[in-house]
Amino acid sequence: MRIMAIDYGDARIGLAVSDLLGMICGEAWTMEEWNMERASKRISEEAKKRDVGTLVLGLPKNMDGSEGPRAEKSRVFRELLMADSGLPVVLWDERRSSIEAHAILHAGGKKEKQHRKTVDAVAASLILEGYLGSIK
Repeated sequence: MRIMAIDYGDARIGLAVSDLLGMICGEAWTMEEWNMERASKRISEEAKKRDVGTLVLGLPKNMDGSEGPRAEKSRVFRELLMADSGLPVVLWDERRSSIEAHAILHAGGKKEKQHRKTVDAVAASLILEGYLGSIK
């Protein structure tokens, strides 16, 4: 069964799904949604279409490991996802994922303005890769 990673943001959400064996990232994309409830329902539908068995939600922590308002928002979103999808939702420390995603895009020759369109998908891919590496 596939695993889906989610980089949750207020306006854009990065999504990445593993291959069937749960070894590598198979696809990644962004979804624009400002409403948390609608976002949860849309992600649940995408997970069902792709035969996803586990959701991995990025948990934004401060560099010292403490949690702030963004982490609390992710915890609330986790509850919605579990209710809407019926799937287990693992919280995954996503510290530095967006910074690394920007660095990857920059190294690939993307201009800073173009990063907005894809940085969340790359961040979701990094969350997914980190999680997949931890379960091997």
